[in-house]
Amino acid sequence: MVKYQQEFLETCRNELEELFNLHWEEIALNKDKIQLNPNWDAYEAIEESGHLKIFTARSNGILIGYFFVVVSVSLHYKDHLFADNDLIYLHKDYRKGFTGINLIKFAEKCLREDGVSLLKINTKVHKPFDKLMDYLKFDCVERVYTKYIGE
Repeated sequence: MVKYQQEFLETCRNELEELFNLHWEEIALNKDKIQLNPNWDAYEAIEESGHLKIFTARSNGILIGYFFVVVSVSLHYKDHLFADNDLIYLHKDYRKGFTGINLIKFAEKCLREDGVSLLKINTKVHKPFDKLMDYLKFDCVERVYTKYIGE
């Protein structure tokens, strides 16, 4: 049975590191130039300020997925809180069925209770889950372009 919950970094950081590596291996671009190196101090500071929310999925106590969002007052709409997805990942073995849907729905419920007006989730073009977003009634509203410009 899968359990969904909101957790704090200090209680799940060690488990997160293992999933972060799987996530990076599967999703990251420019791996030869940009290595995974999470800024845990920054995550902790954002969490301490009350802006980082971590939602997790656990199967029999084992961490199988996470959904990180950063909540802030919108710069354009000061009467609203927006939640911007930082990370979303579900272990490959749990992607069939409703586990991913339930993780996002759980986060939506918690964020709504916290007064969030808008939840934004970005997906990778090379690893899309557009059908899931459509199913959950999200709107596709913008495109993001990136270019590696480092040395």
